[in-house]
Formats: sequence, C-alpha cells, structure tokens
Amino acid sequence: MNGTGDSNWETERSRQVLFLDFDGVLHRFGAVRTRRGITNISPAAQLFEFAPILVACLAPHGRVEIVLSTSWVRQLGYQRAKNALPEALSERVVGATYHSRYFDADTWASKARGTQILRYVLTHRLTRWLAIDDEIVGFGEHLSHVVRCDENYGLGDVRTQMLLRTRLAEQFV
Repeated sequence: MNGTGDSNWETERSRQVLFLDFDGVLHRFGAVRTRRGITNISPAAQLFEFAPILVACLAPHGRVEIVLSTSWVRQLGYQRAKNALPEALSERVVGATYHSRYFDADTWASKARGTQILRYVLTHRLTRWLAIDDEIVGFGEHLSHVVRCDENYGLGDVRTQMLLRTRLAEQFV
C-alpha cells in the first residue's frame, strides 16, 4: 500500500450507504410540484409521513450515510431535495445519484433506478449499501441490497419495516 490511493480506496469500501427514494417510500404515492409548492397527489397522504419510521430504523446504525436516489433531485436540485427531509435524515445526506453535470444528465430520467444506483455503487466501489425504493428494475442480481416498498403503503407497511431492519443489520453490522 502506498498510502494515498489505497487509503482512499479503503475509505470508499468501508462506507455504509443507504440510497433513498422519497415517493412511495417516505410517503405513499407520489408528489407533484404546484404553484403552492410540493404536495402529495393523494389528499389522504402527507409528505414524509413515514420519515420517523426510517429515523427509528437507522438509529442503531450511526455510520450510515444517505445518498438521494429520488427524482426530486433532478426536479428541484440537490439542496432543495435534501432540505425537504426532516433534519434527522437530512443531516445524514452526503450526495445523490443524479448530478446535472453528468454526461447523460439529459437522459437520466429514462434510466432504471437500479441502473442509476449501481453506477454510483461501482463508481464509489461500495460494498456495504442498501436501497429503499418502490422500483426494482435495473438491480439485476443485487436484489438482496434492496428493500422494495409498495407505493400504496411505503414504509408504513409493517412487513417492509421488518425487512428494512433485517437488511440494515445484514449490510451494516
């Protein structure tokens, strides 16, 4: 080991990263942008209604960083998407899978979520990672790294919460 390059490689590999989608995960259904701001498409659902559940699930895993894998970043920008989260989650956010400077930023929305996340995983040489999403397309053989939410229930579903706790313990021991 020569120090600089190898230590950076080891630092990347030791990271614990949770990829977080918003719609269908932290709240049921999806959100829309209106003149009055962002609102849920269902009047029965509140934005980030399940954020306290994620906060509680992450509590035993203090080293876990959050990388935003939500379309909110492309629509609103990284900082506004991050700031939309409750503080207990936003303080863990370290980046996003999307950046407007990417060579393929104009076609990003057409890429499967799993493809977007796996590019980040490979670029950053991550070995300890987990994604929470309502989409599983593009993850291929990496489904053991994914907690799939039903968009109708998000993290409000008890079985999904149990799976999340199990996968967090498996990935981030």
